[in-house]
Amino acid sequence: MFADLQCVVLDCPDPRRLADFYRSLLGGTVDQPDPRWAVDAGWSTLHLPSGLVLGFQRATDYRPPMWPDPARPQQFHLDFAVADLDEAHKEALTAGATVLDADMDGRGWSVYADPAGHPFCLLRH
Repeated sequence: MFADLQCVVLDCPDPRRLADFYRSLLGGTVDQPDPRWAVDAGWSTLHLPSGLVLGFQRATDYRPPMWPDPARPQQFHLDFAVADLDEAHKEALTAGATVLDADMDGRGWSVYADPAGHPFCLLRH
């Protein structure tokens, strides 16, 4: 094991509105200060009482899923905290991941696809 689940992120047209919606269902704190993320009009979080964090990310031209229509499938990605981004990169590729957007500018995270094509991020811990 080389990673810890940090956050489950859902694409949406209005991050704060969706965070508020899930708070009404699950409790928790919307946009709680957290050194891992900066909240703004394009990103909101919900820290749940269990410790899990949901993230809500603005998606340009968002099209909601039409479950179970495979032409418009469910949309989310996972964020994993890693101690060593370079080592985690190697391990993810060995496990079968594909690089979608590598950390070339030192931002501290890279985007990958799992073998089924679902995106996930490795974030420097």
